[in-house]
Formats: sequence, C-alpha cells, structure tokens
Amino acid sequence: MPDASEPAVGRPGWADLVSPDVEAAKTFYCELFGWYVYTLTVPDYTDYYVFTLGDVHGPEVAGMQMLTDESEPASWTCDFCVENIDDTVHAAKAEGGQELIPPTDYGGLGRMALCSDPLGADFGLVRAGNYPLFGAVGEPATVCWVELVSSDVGASRRFYERVFGWRAVDREYLGVVDTVWEIGGEPIGGLARTDGASTSEPAAWIPHFQVTDCDASTARAVELGGTVLAPPSEARLGRRTMLADPTGAPLAIVEPATTGVSRSP
Repeated sequence: MPDASEPAVGRPGWADLVSPDVEAAKTFYCELFGWYVYTLTVPDYTDYYVFTLGDVHGPEVAGMQMLTDESEPASWTCDFCVENIDDTVHAAKAEGGQELIPPTDYGGLGRMALCSDPLGADFGLVRAGNYPLFGAVGEPATVCWVELVSSDVGASRRFYERVFGWRAVDREYLGVVDTVWEIGGEPIGGLARTDGASTSEPAAWIPHFQVTDCDASTARAVELGGTVLAPPSEARLGRRTMLADPTGAPLAIVEPATTGVSRSP
C-alpha cells in the first residue's frame, strides 16, 4: 500500500465532507469504498470524523463533519496545501474571493481556513501539522483527482492562477477541450464548464475517487442510496461517473484509463 508523502505547496492535500446525516454518510462511503471511520474529539469544536482505508490503523483518506446550517447543502470541500494561510487568504480576497472561516488553529490538529472563489466554489487551505493529510494515493478508494466546475472558465482561470500560481493548460480529448491546472508542468487538477448535469451548484470543487470498476461501483452507489448525476462515460482520466451521495453531496468515481493515470494529490 503506497504512502503519500507530504503534498507539495499548491497541491490538493485533503478532502472534507459536510453532511446533515453523518450516520447515513458513514454507511454510504464505508460500504462503497471499504473505508473505516473514527472520531476525533476536539475541545470547543464539533466532532470530526476521519475515513481510513481498511481499519483504524489504515492511512487517512478523507474527513467529515456535521452540517449544522440547514440552509446549506451537503458538499465536499477540496483543501490545498499552502506555505502561509494568512497570506493566501489575503490574496484570495484581493482577487474577489471571500473568507468563510478565517485562519484558525484547531487544538493541535493544525491551521486551516475556508474560502470561496468569486463564483461561489468553496476551497480549503491547510498547513501541515497534525492536521490530517492524504495518507495514501494511487490506489482504489483514494482521491485521484480534483476538478472545479464553473460557469465562467475565464474568471476561474484568472483567480486560481493569481492566488495559487497555477498554470491553466487546455487539452483536447474526444473532441472536447478541457483545462488542466499545472504546477511546474505537473497536473494537479482540472477545470470544466458546468452544464447543470454534474452539480446543482453554480461552481464547485468535485473530488474524484479511484475505483477498479466504474460501472460496478456506480451500481453499488445507487443500491446504497446515491444518485447518478452523469452516467459512466469515457473521459481523459478514464471511465467516470458523477454521483451524489444520499444526502446530496456531489462526487465522482474514476476507473483509470491506465495504471499510470496522472493524479493530483
């Protein structure tokens, strides 16, 4: 089982789910991906749930907390590693983004912040400490890609290039042009125009989880109460399905086209 080294600055480092029904979410993801979940109790904060591969001793792959605002939808947030969270929040605000949760130290877990871009897509900022980071990559049931769906690709490109220093590169696959974010020539995520099929939000970061059989995993997700937002189809990454979990949080599953699929974390 490969371990994940500490993600480089600007790369995805973690993924968080906020759900109005943590028990339903635990059942769905543990049954779909074979995850285990344990609880972190942090003084003065709500419980935080950590998903791992296999059992309590397995590497961490994602986190979850209770959604307490009934007006907000269930959703996944992709978190990016930065050197200085305060400076990155300042840069995001200068480019038209918003600070949703200010830079905060969570009782020894590490420092984080939550922002949104000008089109409303939330993203997290993390700095390595004791805060969970991806413990495994490049295998089934781990995050293999993150993708921003946006109604204004040009505005999204400008924002993230200026805030994170990413380079947006257009690539064509099966007659469709999509955009890949790169750091130093290495892909770290994607950008696609929202078409209303993949998410009900105007803009959102969608984590992609690797599976060995996209069609079988799609069928299993439906059995577990998930919803297919876009059926299995061939994409540049491989065979992909866009899903919503039983509480409505969008995600994607991908069966890599090759064993050497580029992955973002």
